[in-house]
Amino acid sequence: MFDIERYLNVRSAHSASIGPDGDRLSFLMDTTGVPQVWTLDEPGGWPEQRTFFDDRVTFASWSPERPELIVGRDSGGDERETFYRLDVVSGEIADLTQHPDAKHWFGGWSPDGDRFAFVSNRREHAVFDVYVQERTATGADAELVFEGDGWLSVAGWSPDGERLLLTESHSSFDQDVYVLDVATGTRRHLTPHDGDVRHLSANWGPDGENVYFVTDRDADTLSLERIDLDTGDHSPVEAADDTTALADDEWNVDGVAIDEDSRRLVYTRNVDGYTELGVGELVAPGRLDHFPSPDLPPCVAGGVSFGPDGDRFALTVTRSDDTANVYVVDVTTGDVEPWTRASTAGIPRDSFVAPELVHYPSFDGLEIPAFFSLPEMDTGHGETPVVVDVHGGPESQRRPSFGRVKQYLLSRGYAVFEPNVRGSTGYGKAYTHLDDVEKRMDSVADLKAGVEWLYDHPAVDPDRIAVMGASYGGFMTLAALTTYPDVWAAGVDIVGIANFVTFLENTGDWRRELREAEYGSLDADRDLLESISPIHDVGDVAAPLFVLHGENDPRVPVSEAHRIVEGAREAGVPVRELIFDDEGHGFTKLENRIEAYSAIAEFLDTHLGPART
Repeated sequence: MFDIERYLNVRSAHSASIGPDGDRLSFLMDTTGVPQVWTLDEPGGWPEQRTFFDDRVTFASWSPERPELIVGRDSGGDERETFYRLDVVSGEIADLTQHPDAKHWFGGWSPDGDRFAFVSNRREHAVFDVYVQERTATGADAELVFEGDGWLSVAGWSPDGERLLLTESHSSFDQDVYVLDVATGTRRHLTPHDGDVRHLSANWGPDGENVYFVTDRDADTLSLERIDLDTGDHSPVEAADDTTALADDEWNVDGVAIDEDSRRLVYTRNVDGYTELGVGELVAPGRLDHFPSPDLPPCVAGGVSFGPDGDRFALTVTRSDDTANVYVVDVTTGDVEPWTRASTAGIPRDSFVAPELVHYPSFDGLEIPAFFSLPEMDTGHGETPVVVDVHGGPESQRRPSFGRVKQYLLSRGYAVFEPNVRGSTGYGKAYTHLDDVEKRMDSVADLKAGVEWLYDHPAVDPDRIAVMGASYGGFMTLAALTTYPDVWAAGVDIVGIANFVTFLENTGDWRRELREAEYGSLDADRDLLESISPIHDVGDVAAPLFVLHGENDPRVPVSEAHRIVEGAREAGVPVRELIFDDEGHGFTKLENRIEAYSAIAEFLDTHLGPART
């Protein structure tokens, strides 16, 4: 059996970008403890490390014309990205933005590789403006081409290099798409609508005459559509071969990528958490001729990067029983070739456990999907402790991707239960809105129903069930402990929300409006927000509590951790607090992850009793 440090040293390779000549691949890998840029010249070759920052690299994007990349990194988890231009030949790195106090979101290279676009909140922290910058210029020379009044992002340049595709987010479930003329600063609204409608993954079509995106404008789930820029008309993308289904009303088409020159298109569908890939060529606007589906195992895949001729694309593939790696797919044949083989730190790959997809009824009869993983040493005689691991978001979804900590717990004899309670994405917008504002605690009741399902499982020891979650999952952990105190043997809150009012008052200005759209507003819903905040019922907690947080967290301020710990101590609840001075919303540095999760493992062993090994 391997210790937690060995599992945390399992590596992942992801976020691929294919170079301008098609013979080199960049990707991020955390061999040094935090993600850095690496490159490969051939599948399975020896990768070369290209960046050596102490902090994580967040993305890397090849120039379309030169052997150089734009690289993003933040500092201590503060999510304030700085951009660098990395010359791959010389190894020189130049700071492009030089505004360390502002956030920057990359918007892509211009087609000629001379400029790049991005958004930033330099002018005002609560809003994002659009900038264009020459590749060799400094941050002071960036040109402000549009002043925003909300949360903007750039989806890419038009093929002629004269326009930018913009997305403005009003909430996680309401976006608009615009076309911005770079020279004049005029903006055209493409998606006027009433109510909440998602418009995601916007892409320029070939020749810049159409825009493609996924939307739930006329349905409960996301489907692939296009806008004709001449007429402004919306229409669904259809399969040229009528026998080939393009969309399935039951599941979301959750992303699309287009190579404008070759007219090749890749879309992903989220089928109960697993990814299905569709690949084809646009034989006419809105008409897709499908190629064979890539030969991938059941997995979670995404992050498509086309090669320069559109004949291949790279993407990240992960599954519960194998770590993330970069694969390259032949567009026309569907043949798949792994390019990276991230280390498993000597742990045999065949020892990793895949989950079972289950569904259980909640208090109102709603079926809740969940992934349930049992350790190999389970006896089936009610002796196995369980960790209920709750995802964040809340507009997120637990999917069958690799989890280092999960695999360690399984190796120690713990089962892991990962529910997608109401409010999770992936199951249609109606399901996602079932926990909005006044319905928030219904999702917590789904956790209680999950425990009741576990009680009936022959493997589970009902007296040894813990709850754990990060971010919004941290709120869910605290809410479960305060609302249903008798069912838990322990709780672990990681960067969680203890009080919705103080959280909204103190979170970053740039994201408050979006969070209020989900949780309720300080002006209209303050009493409700107070009533559902776990801080006010911390005295009801009957199980030991462990609270972990990052000092630099820009999303959920560290004061939320201090509040719940102080309240727990005053109420006599056994509680431990662990704060990391150089982390933000989660733990990115290897040494901090080792300290955090070693402590969590010890906490679970102490309070659930040692798992059977």
